[in-house]
Amino acid sequence: MGQLNAGIVPVTPFQQNCTILFDMDDKQGVVVDPGGDIDKVLAVLKDNAITAGAIWITHGHIDHAGGAMELKEALGVDIIGPHEADRPLLANLENQAKRFGITDAVRNCVPDRFLTEGETVSFGAHSFEVLHCPGHAPGHVVYYNRAAKFAHVGDVLFRGSVGRTDLPGGDHATLIASIKEKLLPLGDDIGFICGHGPGGRFGEERRTNPFLT
Repeated sequence: MGQLNAGIVPVTPFQQNCTILFDMDDKQGVVVDPGGDIDKVLAVLKDNAITAGAIWITHGHIDHAGGAMELKEALGVDIIGPHEADRPLLANLENQAKRFGITDAVRNCVPDRFLTEGETVSFGAHSFEVLHCPGHAPGHVVYYNRAAKFAHVGDVLFRGSVGRTDLPGGDHATLIASIKEKLLPLGDDIGFICGHGPGGRFGEERRTNPFLT
């Protein structure tokens, strides 16, 4: 097994961190949250000789799932995740685009497989535990690789902040509970990539994040 690595491709006007997780040796991997700008994502895969075997979605907001169907067709792979509680959001992506004035091609998303708490997903020898972490979105999931001490947290947690809860299905108390009960107990040394901006470590957020202290 080679080293787990991650490359970030900022996409859409929201500058969402579309993330390519891959093995450094065999260049097999997955694409997490292809919100749009799919030509850019495909170019990064090609330029780095990475083969993406699946698309993983953290939650059903347009900047994370708006380009998933286009990428699925381009790669011929399955869309996996999020939790089924986000099915209504995924079925409403085209209307989300209209509300935000987005004119790029956005299509409603139909995952091949929804995920539940405690499941695992993997590529090659890299296995990720699925944590259902609602609050920002009802069906939001986090992908946690215990061996690498790494988590992709989507829009649950940010460096110095947390996900917004003023969108449909959002709830601040539920979000904070997800962070404090499911993420922080994993350990201070867990590194994370989030949906927007720079990542960090859980310990730093536990000590300094104003929403958690």
